[in-house]
Parts: sequence; C-alpha cells; structure tokens
Amino acid sequence: MVRSYADTLFELAERHGGASGWRNVAAGVATLADDPAVQRFLGTPRISAEERKRTLARAVRFFVPPMLLRFLMAAMDRRRQRLIPAIMRDFVSLVDRHEGIRRMEVTVARDLDAAETEILETGLSDAFGAEVLLDIRVRPRIVGGIVVREGDTLYDGSIKRRLEAMRRALMRAELRD
Repeated sequence: MVRSYADTLFELAERHGGASGWRNVAAGVATLADDPAVQRFLGTPRISAEERKRTLARAVRFFVPPMLLRFLMAAMDRRRQRLIPAIMRDFVSLVDRHEGIRRMEVTVARDLDAAETEILETGLSDAFGAEVLLDIRVRPRIVGGIVVREGDTLYDGSIKRRLEAMRRALMRAELRD
C-alpha cells in the first residue's frame, strides 16, 4: 500500500515540475510526520479529521508544493496519516532511483578516513553502476570486512560472518582417526 501511494506521488510530482524538486521537501515531511508527538496528534480520535488536516496544512503550507499538500490531505481523507512517513521515504527512494542514486548503509569495524571513504564510495558506485551515497556506521563486533545494506538487501562481507560459516562447516565435518 505504501509503495502504491509513493508511486502515485512520484507520477504527480513528475507532472508538476519534476520529482527531484520534491525530494528534500518529502524528506522533511517524513521527518516531521515521524515525530511521536505528531503521530499522536494525527492519530488521535479526540480531534476531528478536518481539524487535523487544517493544522497540518498550516504547519507545512509554506514549504510544501500545493500538489504535495493536496496529496497529504487526500491520504488523511483515506485515514492513511500513519503511513505518511513511509510514503515520503519511499517517494525519496523512487526519486533517487530515477536519478541513478543509490543510498546504502555501510557497516565497518573501525572509523574510515576520507581517502578510504572515497575509495569505498567509488568502488560501490562502479559495482552498482550508479552514484552511491553512503551512511557509514562503525561496529567493532563485525571484526573486519564490510556489511552493505540497501533497503531490504544485505551484502555481508564481514569477518564475523566468515568465521561463523567456518565454525558451522567444522562442526558438520566428520572427524577421522
């Protein structure tokens, strides 16, 4: 359901000035709508749906294109306000894909310096044939290597995973006298 709303928003954005111009706005709406206080406000039955829509419209009207605001109001009319953050994130992903950008979360065992980060970005960009933007996280427990996550896809090249695979193989092996 989230994806179909994001697809619809992408088509709407393309017809009204181009989706790339809406990327940062959609990311801002996702951040705003993800706030627990905003989620409680949008989901409370104590406030009428019309009042929630008016309040949201007043909060975002100066930085959201009119068509995006209409889209948000339509989503609220269909009682999809809790899905707004996910819809906006999916929309941003669609815009990124459309422009040949792939965002990846990379986990490494230690901090990388600027040169290592550049080599990693260049290597992943070449491997995936797209501009890759990295979100680097340091987790010493992976021991070494690299773990790359893009959406639901995980590429695990960590030393920890390799050691675990070796341990499982050794446990399955028969010992001979």
